[in-house]
Amino acid sequence: MHVRDLLNQNKLRITQNREEVLDLLLKSDVAVSTQVIETALVHIDRITLYRTLKTFEDKGLIHKIVDSSQRPKYALCADNCTDHSHDDSHLHFECIDCGNVTCHMDVTIPELHLPDGYTLSEINIIAKGHCNTCKM
Repeated sequence: MHVRDLLNQNKLRITQNREEVLDLLLKSDVAVSTQVIETALVHIDRITLYRTLKTFEDKGLIHKIVDSSQRPKYALCADNCTDHSHDDSHLHFECIDCGNVTCHMDVTIPELHLPDGYTLSEINIIAKGHCNTCKM
């Protein structure tokens, strides 16, 4: 889908900054850190970048992954995510060699049975190992 179509579909005003950030995320096959985005889009100031990422996250366009570095990375959400229903409960795989984090929505997450009185709001599962590029 085209960047402008995604912004329109999510009722977001089209700005150059939003287009560039979303385009970068669309072209990446791994979760992207704010540092990578800042380096690639040097003309966007840090406050604008963080507001843009927060807006995209609130609208269900992207989700945040906190890997072992404890720095957030961002990846596109599934098509069924919205501002009212965010489904990012899927496996995230972190390569211990290259540090890339990838989403694996096709891996089944087991149903969790919590004790009485507990309410689940989200699941963040990170598996670590060697990605298909680094294991070769």
